[in-house]
Amino acid sequence: MTASTPTVSVIVCAYTQRRWQDLQDSVESARAQAEATEVIVVIDHEPALLAMAQDRWPTLTVIANEQTQGLSGARNTGVGHATSEIVAFLDDDATADADWLTWMLDSFSDPNVAGVGGHAEPVWPDAKGPALYADELLWIVGCSYRGLPTEHADVRNVIGCTMAFRRAAIVTAGGFSTAVGRVGNIPLGGEETELCITIRQADPAARICYEPMSLVNHRVSADRATWRYLSRRSFYEGVSKAVLSRTLGRGDSLSSESSYLTRVLPGAFLRELSRTGRGGGKRAAAIALTVLATVAGYALGAVSGAKASDSGSVVKQLERAAVAR
Repeated sequence: MTASTPTVSVIVCAYTQRRWQDLQDSVESARAQAEATEVIVVIDHEPALLAMAQDRWPTLTVIANEQTQGLSGARNTGVGHATSEIVAFLDDDATADADWLTWMLDSFSDPNVAGVGGHAEPVWPDAKGPALYADELLWIVGCSYRGLPTEHADVRNVIGCTMAFRRAAIVTAGGFSTAVGRVGNIPLGGEETELCITIRQADPAARICYEPMSLVNHRVSADRATWRYLSRRSFYEGVSKAVLSRTLGRGDSLSSESSYLTRVLPGAFLRELSRTGRGGGKRAAAIALTVLATVAGYALGAVSGAKASDSGSVVKQLERAAVAR
């Protein structure tokens, strides 16, 4: 590491023993990064898993989530303990390539770059691949999807399983919002989007970039390759976007979604319809269901009138909605 290379803290957050092997693979891939100054493992309100992780990695910083339960609170806890200029995040079910950080750090040579996201390749539970998901829908399982840039480019927001920020930018933005984002098995989203928008609203010169050469392999569990998960994840994404729109403004919150809905998805739907008999009909139906569920979720979020600053209210409303559904 040269004097000009920034220090990097890699944070891996986990919440369940069911992903123990995935967590080990993730942490070891983080430790193997040549540029990693430190690796921090944050366990989200799961004492047994915390004890297992502390025993497995006695030389690492392995700590409990000190904030509100959920991924945002766990990430904020990691940021609070990080000592480096750059803070990188890797999901507990994602494994980073050996040069994952190398590609990300290239972007930070520009002082205006506040955040960088990498490319997440899905690892499916079935070797045949997804039966439901057209490439345009891979965001539902937390992976890079068709419609993203194919080369290094500025974007509105990054994908949560593989991203890095200047620590100062996260602190100035107030960290990840604990009112949006995943809590346990509730498939909320929006926390990375909220952070990226807040960073850019605070500093219009700040850049958020996508670097497709920075690669992780993101495991997709069998329960996510189902109609039920597709519809729930889409529904909750719609609610999250409604909350962000009310708090941060429709222009920033829906800028990417507008072109995605009007250009990317219609083309994908027609393409898949032409492949009926080869699974295309099922994938076209999944695209239609995704749109309907997302719109329904957005409508619920808009009617609820909740804002991202109402900590915890979004999760409670969604839990009640899930029971009602």
